[in-house]
Parts: sequence; structure tokens; C-alpha cells
Amino acid sequence: MTAIGNNTLNLCKTSYLDLSAKSKCAKVVVLRYRDTELGIGSGSLRSRFPAPVKAMEGSKTTTYVSRSSTGDALTKDSGKISGNGGLQTSTAGNSLNIVWHKCSVEKKDREELLNQKGCVIWITGLSGSGKSTLACALSRALHARGKLAYILDGDNCRHGLNRDLSFKAEDRVENIRRIGEVAKLLADAGVICIASLISPFQKDRDACRALLPDGDFIEVYMDVPLELCETRDPKGLYKLARAGKIKGFTGVDDPYEPPLNSEIVLPQREGMCDSPHALAEIVLSYLERKGYLEA
Repeated sequence: MTAIGNNTLNLCKTSYLDLSAKSKCAKVVVLRYRDTELGIGSGSLRSRFPAPVKAMEGSKTTTYVSRSSTGDALTKDSGKISGNGGLQTSTAGNSLNIVWHKCSVEKKDREELLNQKGCVIWITGLSGSGKSTLACALSRALHARGKLAYILDGDNCRHGLNRDLSFKAEDRVENIRRIGEVAKLLADAGVICIASLISPFQKDRDACRALLPDGDFIEVYMDVPLELCETRDPKGLYKLARAGKIKGFTGVDDPYEPPLNSEIVLPQREGMCDSPHALAEIVLSYLERKGYLEA
């Protein structure tokens, strides 16, 4: 048991402090008991290791707690680190004061478990070019070889992850960004991720490529002319776009920027269309040559 002011704390249970105006207790930022840092949150005392602790309400100063080799508490205040081994914080977008926690089980360990290398196969092309068909054929071929793959289909992701997004320009960019981030996580898990979506702009595809180590983003371009895609029109979307019932449809009244340096280009022309199985074998051969089908 430990006494602070008029309060008695049981360090083995959750306890509460009287922080009312009548209390004479000082504000507590960090309490330390043996090898555990303790902090105040919502009026209760709980274990926190390691985590940022606000110095006081409304303050812009944040205190970060770590331990030195001797077990002493170390703090980082206003960008200054006292002692050695203070946690390094960063800012990502609107997320401030965040810390990347590294685990001893890494990507290579997961890859050895799966006997494959995690990567992202990014299939891009116009609507009706055969992206989803190729993704499914490739997934089946990998499964037959005992390899773990997962498809991130553009339409499928809009049923859940991206259901809050429209087809406005800014939402389409966000749609691609989110799928790129999920693809990165799957690749880091050692999975062969197959992302299948129009992704019409080079800068958005390049942004997704930049998320992964060199070589782990494999862009597959379905090089199919608009006329052939429109003839196929499996979802009836070109017909609706031509009738003015869909605005901003890629290939009709919105542009598509063909990739400049795709790892794999799969051209198809009228009367010269390979089967999905044959196209999947081309991608499989690439993965095999590059060593992705073994750890």
C-alpha cells in the first residue's frame, strides 16, 4: 500500500484518487513502482508501459516514459530527452505523438512459416479489362501450389472498408490509399496480396508502390483497348455512362493514365485474348523467377 496525500493506493488493484478542489494532493504525471510505470487516466490509476502521458489538462507539453539500463524512469519533454533510451515519437497525418512498437517476430519469420515472400500484385486497367477475372485465376493457381494469397477487389472493398466513400475525385484517391495500406499490411504478414482495381492515375499507383520495399510492388497492366472493354461491358456500366446516368466514369468522361513502367503488361486485342488461366501463368512465372514462391 502507498499513501499519496489523503489517498491510499493499492498497487495490486485499480484505485481512485480524490482530485477535487478540496484535495491537497499534487497533480501526478507518472508514478513508478519497481519495473512498472503508472499513470492517471479518467481519475483511475492503471499500468501504462510505455505510453505518452499528458502533463496536465490543456497543456501542449507531453511527457514520454521509458527505462534506462538501471531501471530509472526517463522522460522526454518538449522535444528534449532526459537520460538514455527515450522513446522516439513521430507524427503521421493528423496523428501526433505516436510511437512505432517493434516486435521480435518480423516479416522474414512469417515468410519462413509460409514458405513464400510477401508482396503486392497490383492489377490495373479499365473496367471490363479482366482485372477481377485474372485476380481470381491467379488466386486459384497460387492456392493449388500451396501458397497463401488474398484478393483486395476494388468493388468488394467498397462493401465494407470503403463503404463511406463516393466516386468523387477525392474519394477515389482515398479509396486507393486505403487499399494500398491494407495491401502493405498483408505483404508484411507474408501474404501474396492481389489488389484489383482501376486505379486510373499514375501518382496514386506510385504512392502505393512507395509504401513497399523495392521489388515487392508488382504492377500488372491489363492493356485492353476501351472499345473492347466497352463491347464486353460485364456490369453494364459503359451503357449507363454513355446514357449520362453515371458521371465521371473512367474511359468515358474521366481519364485513365496507362502505366509507364509496369513489371508485367498483358495486352489483349479483339480476337487475340488469352484465357484467364494463361494470363495467371504469366504472373506465376514472374513470381517464381523473382523468388516469391519460396522463403
